[in-house]
Amino acid sequence: MLGLCANLKWLFTELPFLDRFDAAARAGFRAVEYASPYEYPAAEIRSRLRSCDLKQVLFNTPAGGGSGMACIPGRREEFRDGMKKALDYAAELDCGLVHLMAGIVPADLKRDTAAATYGANVAWAADLASPAGVRLVLESINQRDVPGFFLRTQEEGAAVIEAVGGDRVGLQFDIYHCQVAQGDVTRRLETLMPIIGHIQIADAPDRNEPGTGEIAWDYVFRRIDELGYAGWIGCEYRPATDTVSGLSWRTRFRV
Repeated sequence: MLGLCANLKWLFTELPFLDRFDAAARAGFRAVEYASPYEYPAAEIRSRLRSCDLKQVLFNTPAGGGSGMACIPGRREEFRDGMKKALDYAAELDCGLVHLMAGIVPADLKRDTAAATYGANVAWAADLASPAGVRLVLESINQRDVPGFFLRTQEEGAAVIEAVGGDRVGLQFDIYHCQVAQGDVTRRLETLMPIIGHIQIADAPDRNEPGTGEIAWDYVFRRIDELGYAGWIGCEYRPATDTVSGLSWRTRFRV
C-alpha cells in the first residue's frame, strides 16, 4: 500500500494546529507534512510527533511573506537565513525533506535574472542541506492559483534538478498542480519518477479530496505503485465537507 501523510495545513482545520497531530494519528495516518513549523518551538512540535507516533515527512522553507524568495534578487541574505532556520527545524524534527519555495517573480524583473538567482540559491542551499542529511525538493505551482510563481511546469523543475544534481535535490510532484497547469499526469510521472522525491495529491478542478473531480485516481494510484514509488504521498487537499468524513476515499481507492 502507498504511504499517505496528512497535510496539517489543509486537513483537520476544525482544530487548532497543534491538536491536528493527534487527530491525524487517530484517523490512521502515520506521517504528517505542512507548510510552516516556524510559528511554534521545534521542541513542542517534536513532542507532539512523539506522543502521536508520527513521522515528520516534509515542510517548506520560510515563505518570506509570500510564496518564497529564492528567485528574487536582493533577498539573498533573507533566503539564506531562512534556509538555515529550516535545516535547524529539520534536525530537531528528524525530517529528511524540505521544500525550497521558489517565489513569485516580481513584475519588473526579467525572467532570465530570476532564473539565474534561483539557480544560484538552489545550488547554495543544496550544498548546505546535503551534509545535514536533508534532500531539498522543488515544486511547480499552477499559474491559476499562484500567478507569477517561478516554477510553472514539472519540466522546469526537472531542468533545475538536472543542473544541481538529483542526488541532492528532487522533484515535489503535485498531481493537482500538474493537472491544472499541464495535464498528462501519468506520462509525466513515468518520465520524471527517477527524480521525484515527494508526491502530493488533490483532485481538480476544486482541490478537494480524490474522487470529487476529474482525475482518474484508480489509474493514477495504480501507476504510482507500478512505477515503484517508495516515498510518501502528501494529502494536500481542501476537504469538501469535514476532514474525517472525507477520508472515505482511502477505502474507495484502496490506499
